[in-house]
Amino acid sequence: MVNNRRGFGWLLRVWVVLWVFCIGSGAALANEPHIVSSSLQRTAQGVRLNVRLDLQATPAVEQALIKGVPMYFVWRAEMIRDRWYWYDKKEVSVSRTLRLAYQPLTRRWRLSVSIEGDADSGTPGLNYALHQSFDSLNEALAVVGRVAGWRVAEASNMSEGDLRVEWRFELELALLPRPFQLGMANEPDWNISVQQRLDVPSQAQPDTDQADDLPAPAAVPGGVK
Repeated sequence: MVNNRRGFGWLLRVWVVLWVFCIGSGAALANEPHIVSSSLQRTAQGVRLNVRLDLQATPAVEQALIKGVPMYFVWRAEMIRDRWYWYDKKEVSVSRTLRLAYQPLTRRWRLSVSIEGDADSGTPGLNYALHQSFDSLNEALAVVGRVAGWRVAEASNMSEGDLRVEWRFELELALLPRPFQLGMANEPDWNISVQQRLDVPSQAQPDTDQADDLPAPAAVPGGVK
Protein backbone atom coordinates (compact mmCIF):
# COMPACT_ATOMS: atom_id res chain seq x y z
CA MET A 1 0.00 0.00 0.00
CA VAL A 2 2.84 2.36 0.89
CA ASN A 3 4.60 1.59 -2.37
CA ASN A 4 1.41 2.32 -4.29
CA ARG A 5 1.10 5.70 -2.59
CA ARG A 6 4.71 6.51 -3.36
CA GLY A 7 4.19 5.51 -6.98
CA PHE A 8 1.06 7.66 -7.21
CA GLY A 9 2.88 10.61 -5.65
CA TRP A 10 5.73 10.29 -8.12
CA LEU A 11 3.33 10.18 -11.07
CA LEU A 12 1.50 13.21 -9.71
CA ARG A 13 4.74 15.21 -9.49
CA VAL A 14 5.66 14.22 -13.05
CA TRP A 15 2.21 15.28 -14.27
CA VAL A 16 2.51 18.67 -12.55
CA VAL A 17 5.95 19.28 -14.07
CA LEU A 18 4.68 18.40 -17.55
CA TRP A 19 1.63 20.62 -17.08
CA VAL A 20 3.77 23.59 -16.04
CA PHE A 21 6.11 22.97 -18.98
CA CYS A 22 3.21 22.95 -21.43
CA ILE A 23 1.77 26.14 -19.98
CA GLY A 24 5.15 27.84 -20.19
CA SER A 25 5.67 26.68 -23.76
CA GLY A 26 2.26 27.99 -24.72
CA ALA A 27 3.06 31.39 -23.23
CA ALA A 28 6.35 31.58 -25.09
CA LEU A 29 4.58 30.91 -28.39
CA ALA A 30 1.62 33.15 -27.67
CA ASN A 31 3.11 36.09 -29.59
CA GLU A 32 4.29 34.18 -32.65
CA PRO A 33 2.90 36.14 -35.63
CA HIS A 34 0.57 34.17 -37.87
CA ILE A 35 1.94 33.50 -41.36
CA VAL A 36 -0.83 34.63 -43.71
CA SER A 37 1.08 33.70 -46.86
CA SER A 38 4.62 32.83 -47.94
CA SER A 39 6.26 31.82 -51.21
CA LEU A 40 9.49 31.79 -53.18
CA GLN A 41 9.90 32.84 -56.80
CA ARG A 42 12.92 31.66 -58.76
CA THR A 43 13.81 33.64 -61.87
CA ALA A 44 16.81 33.99 -64.14
CA GLN A 45 18.00 36.82 -61.87
CA GLY A 46 17.76 34.98 -58.56
CA VAL A 47 15.29 34.08 -55.81
CA ARG A 48 12.65 36.40 -54.36
CA LEU A 49 10.86 35.90 -51.04
CA ASN A 50 7.25 36.91 -50.38
CA VAL A 51 5.82 36.75 -46.85
CA ARG A 52 2.85 38.39 -45.18
CA LEU A 53 2.36 38.17 -41.41
CA ASP A 54 -0.54 39.07 -39.17
CA LEU A 55 1.63 41.15 -36.84
CA GLN A 56 0.15 42.61 -33.66
CA ALA A 57 1.88 44.65 -30.97
CA THR A 58 1.74 43.22 -27.46
CA PRO A 59 0.61 45.59 -24.67
CA ALA A 60 4.17 45.93 -23.35
CA VAL A 61 5.61 46.74 -26.77
CA GLU A 62 2.88 49.26 -27.58
CA GLN A 63 3.29 50.98 -24.21
CA ALA A 64 7.05 51.27 -24.69
CA LEU A 65 6.57 52.72 -28.17
CA ILE A 66 4.15 55.35 -26.90
CA LYS A 67 6.69 56.31 -24.23
CA GLY A 68 9.25 57.02 -26.95
CA VAL A 69 11.24 53.77 -27.08
CA PRO A 70 11.86 52.71 -30.72
CA MET A 71 11.43 49.06 -31.63
CA TYR A 72 13.62 47.15 -34.05
CA PHE A 73 12.28 44.29 -36.15
CA VAL A 74 14.61 42.13 -38.23
CA TRP A 75 14.00 39.94 -41.25
CA ARG A 76 16.72 37.36 -41.90
CA ALA A 77 16.98 34.86 -44.73
CA GLU A 78 19.52 32.18 -45.56
CA MET A 79 19.82 30.07 -48.67
CA ILE A 80 21.11 26.60 -47.83
CA ARG A 81 22.21 23.78 -50.14
CA ASP A 82 21.52 20.22 -49.03
CA ARG A 83 24.58 17.95 -48.99
CA TRP A 84 24.06 14.26 -48.26
CA TYR A 85 27.80 13.66 -47.80
CA TRP A 86 28.50 16.52 -45.37
CA TYR A 87 26.89 19.32 -43.42
CA ASP A 88 24.49 21.50 -45.37
CA LYS A 89 26.17 24.57 -46.87
CA LYS A 90 24.94 28.12 -46.33
CA GLU A 91 25.14 29.83 -49.71
CA VAL A 92 23.71 33.27 -48.94
CA SER A 93 22.70 35.19 -45.82
CA VAL A 94 20.83 38.51 -45.92
CA SER A 95 18.94 40.67 -43.46
CA ARG A 96 16.74 43.73 -43.22
CA THR A 97 16.20 45.85 -40.10
CA LEU A 98 13.14 48.03 -39.55
CA ARG A 99 13.04 50.75 -36.90
CA LEU A 100 9.58 51.77 -35.69
CA ALA A 101 9.14 54.86 -33.54
CA TYR A 102 6.24 57.00 -32.33
CA GLN A 103 6.41 60.77 -32.86
CA PRO A 104 4.31 62.45 -30.15
CA LEU A 105 4.38 65.92 -31.75
CA THR A 106 2.72 64.73 -34.95
CA ARG A 107 1.08 61.65 -33.40
CA ARG A 108 2.35 59.59 -36.29
CA TRP A 109 4.36 56.40 -36.53
CA ARG A 110 7.67 56.53 -38.37
CA LEU A 111 9.18 53.47 -40.03
CA SER A 112 12.80 53.43 -41.21
CA VAL A 113 14.50 50.62 -43.10
CA SER A 114 18.14 49.58 -43.14
CA ILE A 115 19.33 46.88 -45.50
CA GLU A 116 22.35 44.73 -44.74
CA GLY A 117 23.67 42.57 -47.54
CA ASP A 118 25.14 40.00 -45.16
CA ALA A 119 23.19 38.91 -42.09
CA ASP A 120 26.46 37.87 -40.42
CA SER A 121 27.91 41.37 -40.63
CA GLY A 122 26.32 42.34 -37.30
CA THR A 123 23.93 45.08 -36.31
CA PRO A 124 26.22 47.97 -35.27
CA GLY A 125 26.37 50.98 -37.58
CA LEU A 126 23.00 50.52 -39.25
CA ASN A 127 22.18 53.31 -41.68
CA TYR A 128 18.51 54.03 -42.26
CA ALA A 129 17.91 55.45 -45.72
CA LEU A 130 14.23 54.70 -46.39
CA HIS A 131 11.47 56.26 -44.31
CA GLN A 132 7.69 56.29 -44.22
CA SER A 133 5.09 57.67 -41.80
CA PHE A 134 1.72 56.20 -40.82
CA ASP A 135 -1.37 57.48 -39.05
CA SER A 136 -1.83 54.35 -36.93
CA LEU A 137 0.25 51.62 -35.34
CA ASN A 138 -1.69 48.91 -37.18
CA GLU A 139 -0.85 50.47 -40.55
CA ALA A 140 2.83 50.57 -39.66
CA LEU A 141 2.86 46.98 -38.41
CA ALA A 142 1.20 45.81 -41.62
CA VAL A 143 4.26 47.07 -43.51
CA VAL A 144 6.73 45.76 -40.91
CA GLY A 145 5.24 42.27 -41.21
CA ARG A 146 5.47 42.03 -44.98
CA VAL A 147 8.16 41.44 -47.58
CA ALA A 148 7.32 41.22 -51.27
CA GLY A 149 9.79 40.57 -54.02
CA TRP A 150 12.73 40.57 -51.59
CA ARG A 151 15.67 39.25 -53.56
CA VAL A 152 17.40 36.99 -51.07
CA ALA A 153 19.85 35.51 -53.58
CA GLU A 154 21.35 36.51 -56.91
CA ALA A 155 21.58 33.92 -59.66
CA SER A 156 25.38 34.14 -59.52
CA ASN A 157 25.31 32.97 -55.89
CA MET A 158 23.20 29.90 -56.56
CA SER A 159 24.82 26.50 -57.07
CA GLU A 160 23.39 23.26 -58.37
CA GLY A 161 21.51 20.90 -56.09
CA ASP A 162 18.59 21.02 -53.69
CA LEU A 163 18.23 24.49 -52.22
CA ARG A 164 16.04 25.88 -49.48
CA VAL A 165 15.49 29.27 -47.89
CA GLU A 166 15.16 29.57 -44.13
CA TRP A 167 13.74 32.91 -43.06
CA ARG A 168 13.12 34.39 -39.63
CA PHE A 169 11.30 37.48 -38.37
CA GLU A 170 11.73 38.78 -34.84
CA LEU A 171 11.73 41.72 -32.48
CA GLU A 172 15.45 42.36 -31.99
CA LEU A 173 15.95 42.81 -28.25
CA ALA A 174 19.69 43.39 -28.64
CA LEU A 175 19.02 46.79 -30.24
CA LEU A 176 16.78 48.05 -27.44
CA PRO A 177 18.14 50.35 -24.70
CA ARG A 178 20.07 48.29 -22.16
CA PRO A 179 17.48 48.62 -19.32
CA PHE A 180 14.93 46.94 -21.60
CA GLN A 181 17.26 44.06 -22.41
CA LEU A 182 17.56 42.80 -18.83
CA GLY A 183 15.31 39.78 -18.37
CA MET A 184 13.32 40.40 -21.55
CA ALA A 185 14.34 37.14 -23.24
CA ASN A 186 11.95 35.15 -21.01
CA GLU A 187 9.07 37.63 -21.09
CA PRO A 188 6.25 36.46 -23.41
CA ASP A 189 5.28 40.03 -24.35
CA TRP A 190 8.75 40.58 -25.78
CA ASN A 191 9.15 37.18 -27.41
CA ILE A 192 7.90 38.07 -30.90
CA SER A 193 9.37 35.80 -33.57
CA VAL A 194 8.43 33.37 -36.31
CA GLN A 195 10.44 31.32 -38.78
CA GLN A 196 9.91 28.99 -41.71
CA ARG A 197 11.81 27.03 -44.34
CA LEU A 198 10.81 26.94 -48.01
CA ASP A 199 12.18 24.79 -50.83
CA VAL A 200 13.57 26.74 -53.78
CA PRO A 201 11.83 25.78 -57.05
CA SER A 202 14.09 23.69 -59.26
CA GLN A 203 13.08 25.58 -62.40
CA ALA A 204 13.21 29.31 -63.04
CA GLN A 205 9.92 31.07 -63.66
CA PRO A 206 9.26 34.09 -65.88
CA ASP A 207 10.28 37.27 -64.07
CA THR A 208 7.17 39.29 -63.28
CA ASP A 209 9.40 42.31 -62.57
CA GLN A 210 8.05 42.42 -59.04
CA ALA A 211 9.63 45.34 -57.22
CA ASP A 212 10.79 45.09 -53.64
CA ASP A 213 8.09 46.81 -51.57
CA LEU A 214 10.36 48.93 -49.40
CA PRO A 215 8.96 52.17 -47.98
CA ALA A 216 9.23 55.05 -50.42
CA PRO A 217 12.32 57.23 -49.91
CA ALA A 218 11.76 60.53 -48.19
CA ALA A 219 14.14 63.42 -47.62
CA VAL A 220 14.94 63.79 -43.94
CA PRO A 221 17.20 66.71 -42.95
CA GLY A 222 19.99 65.46 -40.74
CA GLY A 223 18.89 61.82 -41.01
CA VAL A 224 17.19 59.68 -38.40
CA LYS A 225 18.21 60.23 -34.81
